[in-house]
Amino acid sequence: MAKTNQTRGKLVRKFGENIFGNPKYDRLLNRKPYGPGQHAQTRRGKVSNYGTQLKEKQKIKFMYGLLEKQFKITFKKAEKLKGETGTNMLQLLESRLDNVVFRLGFAPTRPAARQLVNHKHFLVNNIAVNIPSYVLKIGDTISVRDKSKKMDIILDSIRTIKGDIDLAWLDLDKAKMTGTFLSIPERDQMNLTVNEQLVVELYSK
Repeated sequence: MAKTNQTRGKLVRKFGENIFGNPKYDRLLNRKPYGPGQHAQTRRGKVSNYGTQLKEKQKIKFMYGLLEKQFKITFKKAEKLKGETGTNMLQLLESRLDNVVFRLGFAPTRPAARQLVNHKHFLVNNIAVNIPSYVLKIGDTISVRDKSKKMDIILDSIRTIKGDIDLAWLDLDKAKMTGTFLSIPERDQMNLTVNEQLVVELYSK
């Protein structure tokens, strides 16, 4: 995962959004709806265009748990694909195994999903995969390993799912603890509050 000297709580306050998905950070934002630091409540400094672009890149990078090198590699791949580079980049990130595990509700957060994948708790097409950055293909099935189906973190996460997941590009069978990657998500299906175009502008300089 992306390394930083700042705690996740400070990053959440910095970006003003619960980028890690943990409910405790929602409570933190409600209690302290301003950035970290002694003068955060009174600081009114103007942010440059470069600063805004860099902040958006950092936000996406930490949201998906990527190191700087990994992020650049993903962006370069997105540039080579047909279509808009920013959308391509988000589609590659959303197609990662750790993200899909989180989206399916098998893990409460992306960091938790990454750790569970690392420890081989999931199968892709009935084969154990422990690479969080593994990019899924249309039709791939993701399932919880039999020996992992009684893990509290997975069971508790699945219990929080209300009805069917609201993502048209994924299909979930809660009873069997399996999911299917139906299609590459369109931009409006990702439910993301990020401005990927700022990242494209940043790298185009």
